[in-house]
Amino acid sequence: MKIRFYNARILTMCSEDIITGELHTDGGRITFVGSENIPSGDFDREIDLSGKLIIPGFKNAHTHTAMTFLRSYADDLPLNDWLYQQVFPHEAKLTEEAIYVFTQLGNMEYLTSGITSSFDMYFKLPSYTKACTDMGFRSVLCGSINDFGGTVEGIEEEYNTYNSGNPLITYQLGFHAEYTTKRETLEGMAMLSQKYKAPMYTHSSETKSETDGCRERYGMSPTQLFEKLGMLEYGGGGFHCVWYDEDDMRIAKERGLWIVTNPSSNLKLASGIAPLCEMKRRGIDNMAIGTDGAASNNCLDMFREMFLVTALQKYREMDAAAFPAFDVLKMACSGGALAMGLKDCDVLAAGKKADLAVIDLMQPNMQPLHNIAKNLVYAGTKQNVVMTMVDGKILYENGKFSTVDAGEIYARAEKLTQIGRASCRERV
Repeated sequence: MKIRFYNARILTMCSEDIITGELHTDGGRITFVGSENIPSGDFDREIDLSGKLIIPGFKNAHTHTAMTFLRSYADDLPLNDWLYQQVFPHEAKLTEEAIYVFTQLGNMEYLTSGITSSFDMYFKLPSYTKACTDMGFRSVLCGSINDFGGTVEGIEEEYNTYNSGNPLITYQLGFHAEYTTKRETLEGMAMLSQKYKAPMYTHSSETKSETDGCRERYGMSPTQLFEKLGMLEYGGGGFHCVWYDEDDMRIAKERGLWIVTNPSSNLKLASGIAPLCEMKRRGIDNMAIGTDGAASNNCLDMFREMFLVTALQKYREMDAAAFPAFDVLKMACSGGALAMGLKDCDVLAAGKKADLAVIDLMQPNMQPLHNIAKNLVYAGTKQNVVMTMVDGKILYENGKFSTVDAGEIYARAEKLTQIGRASCRERV
């Protein structure tokens, strides 16, 4: 479908400049962005944006989407109790249908927040990927092997399967975390990374107890262990990275690792504040933002995450100038894309994927327009998102979804939740 957006403000993320002009799409690609030498053509739809802003879609660089089923259920607990007493036992009961429905519910929430893709670590991948492709949502899968399920051979099969199918779905090697995965499995994953010359991703140094536990087991931090095992030769990244020390940062810099921060989850679980400014001072520029799952957040909203990234760094540094707004916006749009391996989704330019969001600036929280990028980070909310496009298809527009029946998903999610509650009562 050929679409022409005109009378638009456009923040391409190639620079901080905002241009006034047009953006054209043809199928899943952008064919033109600019204000001069605008090509003519026949379009299936022409949209007058009347000064609204087009940005590259936000990228949720770490999440567990189907965990919407635990939203506001397993709250106010420390991470270990939350994970082992609530999350893992309830996840073990999830059916294929539940994964499908709760994934679509989470994806709908992403779309309302201008999020065009997610880096998702979960299981029952056939149901998960069908939920995404049925509604046209882009997702990068992250391997989730741990001592509770999965094999290295299974991860290899997933890697090959999901990197050669539907273009909306790709796959990166990964495992849950050091503290949930025995050394034999970690060594197998390292060999897999070396075999495919592929990056490796995992939860890393999320809590002090996790990091201290790894030091007790191996005499080093999780990141140092991964380096010793040969896991990081081809890059990759860590989710959270709250308790990184100097050696961890050195390894991250040398290996080009992506630091994916999850401020809402880290605050809610009292995990701490990631030392992002210190990382930047040490030359680490590869940074992205994730929401984490709805069981620990509980809101899958990139605007809230962006504000917390900058506000928490200002507080940690006791410096109001720390971590400026555009750096955060870059993390949410371009950084997330590159962390996930989506090299065609990082900026708005001809030839790039048509994954974008449209922001209504004619709302009270966006006025006046002293600095639009700062407005997005410091004042923006999902109410400003009026359209989200993935792969050239408009999936969300003016509060409505084009590829999913919202009422049906809400009803199915509630029914499945009631079944789960009944199952828990029976066991009690």
